[in-house]
Amino acid sequence: MPNALAQESSPYLRQHRDNPVDWLPWGPEALARARREERPLLVSIGYSSCHWCHVMEHESFEDEQTARLMNESFVCVKVDREERPDVDAIYMEAVQGMTGHGGWPLNVFLTPEGVPFYGGTYFPPQPRGGMPSWPQVLNAIAEAWSERAEEIRAGSTSVAEQLSGGARLAPSPQPIAPELLEQAVERLQRLFDPVHGGFGGAPKFPQAPVLELLLARAARKQERGAEAEMALATLRAMARGGIHDQLGGGFHRYSVDAAWRVPHFEKMLYDNALLARAYLHGFERFGEERFEGVSRATLDWALAEMRGPEGGFYAALDADSDGVEGAFYLWRVAELREALGEDAQAAIAWFAASESGNFEDPHEPRPGLNVLEGSGPEPPAAQRERIRARLLEVRSARPRPGLDDKRLTSWNALMVSALADAGAALSEPRYLQAASACAEFILTSLRGPDGRLLRSYAGGEARLGAYLEDHAYLLEALTALFEATCEERWLQEAIGLADTIIERFGDPDRGGFYSTAADGEALITRRKDLEDSPIPSGPSSAAAGLLRLAELTGSEEYERQALGALALVRDIAPRHPTAFAYALQAMHWHLAPMRPIACPLPGARADT
Repeated sequence: MPNALAQESSPYLRQHRDNPVDWLPWGPEALARARREERPLLVSIGYSSCHWCHVMEHESFEDEQTARLMNESFVCVKVDREERPDVDAIYMEAVQGMTGHGGWPLNVFLTPEGVPFYGGTYFPPQPRGGMPSWPQVLNAIAEAWSERAEEIRAGSTSVAEQLSGGARLAPSPQPIAPELLEQAVERLQRLFDPVHGGFGGAPKFPQAPVLELLLARAARKQERGAEAEMALATLRAMARGGIHDQLGGGFHRYSVDAAWRVPHFEKMLYDNALLARAYLHGFERFGEERFEGVSRATLDWALAEMRGPEGGFYAALDADSDGVEGAFYLWRVAELREALGEDAQAAIAWFAASESGNFEDPHEPRPGLNVLEGSGPEPPAAQRERIRARLLEVRSARPRPGLDDKRLTSWNALMVSALADAGAALSEPRYLQAASACAEFILTSLRGPDGRLLRSYAGGEARLGAYLEDHAYLLEALTALFEATCEERWLQEAIGLADTIIERFGDPDRGGFYSTAADGEALITRRKDLEDSPIPSGPSSAAAGLLRLAELTGSEEYERQALGALALVRDIAPRHPTAFAYALQAMHWHLAPMRPIACPLPGARADT
């Protein structure tokens, strides 16, 4: 019999509806049951395209005996982290503090009051590699709660304040100065991988906000400096690597190696929106045609595979097909030869495929599989297109990765920005049309009866109050759409969003913005999530959007609010540029404002 998740609209939650676990969604019912029955909450957080989330479900949550242990001792709650970033942020920070690391699935145990006291990520069904089994964890926590509940409660009294993110930070009294950005670039140079591009080692993430910061800095210089070299090397390396889908366009989530060769195969809307824009800006700055092609191919993939009938964009594609990681994207040399005939040898060299393969499945040995890279000698253009078309035809007959078809306001807003920028820069009307249609969808279908913005749309229904990131990304998107089209309605909507951000998310005492609205659901703490993760942080996006809106409208209040948010991270951002790249980019824009646009503007605001 299905559990309570059968009534949810989230595809991730609905994936667990037939588990024998008595799952509840996060909400008042689960919290009330825990208090009434004096039982701990077991909160399991994940998302639909998370490979290890699927693994733990199959190994443990579908097992009758394990489910019985969970149901007997805990109130079990499933959370879609993409719908509830507020819940995820609190308990991710708690688990990172307890264990030194985090990830998904995130499994955390809470007192009936919602305060975390133990947690971890993936647990195997039997002890393995120094990890306890999931049943061992369940039994140990149940026994500890039975014998020492009050002691556990007493030990967690100070936890809530520690989980407030940046809410306790005081603003710096010092002004934003150019040397802060110079310090950030120097730090990025120390983190830069000169062999493969990117920053740090494996696993390696695209870090689009870092690339945008470097591109913005490079655009202000006459000669190519360190900023240009780091951005160019990384954009080139990712474009030819296996993280880039060489056949269908778009980017996978991250690379498990330092050379961008073997990806973790899920495709996220936010990565592709951010990277399409980064490659576009790379093309505009440096004129490399390859960058324009990558940007176009990424946007065309999103329009073809991720766009709903109403104009909104789906959230993600899974890494797995039929439960096998990467199966949709991997090739053996024999398959390439069979599909391509006389073009095979050119394709094998171009895609750096080999008989031994370059992909190792950690779960099931399947030797000889290749992730297709574009690192070899390129065939002539006509032959390249023939190869791609034939392999796409063969690939399309394979079982497709699972689709998370919910539409999230914030991620859709990122795609609106990318499409608007590309439509204007490349004189591509269909991109502008798609951007306008998506913005219209958000502004009509993702609003409640009271006109307030909502977070998620699935199954024909919009739900959950929107967070700061939803409002901030949409503010930036509507401003970009106004700049691309000169349609004043987008600017007016952006002004309304800016006022809402200040009113409902602003902190009048310390400055900056909370991640949740003042009148939103009360959790154990109200956070300011200041770091990019990997999408721009909500406060940094709000600051960037307000700065640009201040330039367009002349509003001194918008500038004051933006600088208040940046003052909170003024000192820490240059020391940690990969975590605060979007805030640093906003600081760059403050010091070197964007050029005005040639659009007729409405009259100046009264607060100028």
